[in-house]
Amino acid sequence: MAAFVVRNPPQDLPAVNFVNGDGKEQSLGDWKGKVVLLNIWATWCVPCRAEMPALDKLEADLGGKDFAVVAINIDRGGGDKPKKFLAETGATHVQLYTDPSGKMFSVVKAVGMPTTLLLDREGREIGRLVGPAKWDSPEALALIKAAIAAPPSA
Repeated sequence: MAAFVVRNPPQDLPAVNFVNGDGKEQSLGDWKGKVVLLNIWATWCVPCRAEMPALDKLEADLGGKDFAVVAINIDRGGGDKPKKFLAETGATHVQLYTDPSGKMFSVVKAVGMPTTLLLDREGREIGRLVGPAKWDSPEALALIKAAIAAPPSA
């Protein structure tokens, strides 16, 4: 977590829509009230493949009324390859989200793959990490639990 960059004050994100595994359009506003770990990934990204099991375990351990992992695939061409990728990595708790617009990477100003943003309950970025991470490690869990426990900002 040493590479995690804190945003102080938290930064608003531009609106961008994406699609869930059922083809329904969604936005980050759908998670307002929850702390969100927003992960941008692709099937061709080798570090993304290594990271996905930890994201899945994190969702299994902490996902619920206060927290969610929202992992958005940015491949072009639909959900078949990303669905296969999730199955191959054993990800059963992380839901499939895809970005058919191709805008997510630039909207969040990502500079590498994977890019992961931690969002507060208002949907603002409170920090990010570029590159893979052990999101199920004690350090990552402490970071996320602190974000969940943080009082709402004014």
